[in-house]
Amino acid sequence: MHRREGFTLIELLIVVVIIGILAAIAANMFWQAKEQAFKTALISDLKVLSLQQEQYHAEHMTYTSDEDALNYAATEGVDVTILSATATGWSAQAVHASMPDRPCGILMGDATDAGDTPAVTPGVIACN
Repeated sequence: MHRREGFTLIELLIVVVIIGILAAIAANMFWQAKEQAFKTALISDLKVLSLQQEQYHAEHMTYTSDEDALNYAATEGVDVTILSATATGWSAQAVHASMPDRPCGILMGDATDAGDTPAVTPGVIACN
């Protein structure tokens, strides 16, 4: 009788396919976690900007579009742009370099320009 040792080609292929499927699932979960981290960075930066704007307004009775006047620095990879600023309101948009098509924005006071973001309610940060 002939004794067989090792694995057949079919058995090896099945193992490779299973490992590939598991790797694809893990990669997808990893990317979703990264996207959530990027979105959290955008929201955090807009909250910090909001606090800086309110502090500036308390001292000067107006809002500013000058980030240097606010002494504000965004997180690495995040680009925050103050779109408009008046005595009674301001708006800003934040974009992460890894997700340029998914910006977040905020409106405060009577500001109306939210850029490419879905922000429509004053004081509420909204993201695409």
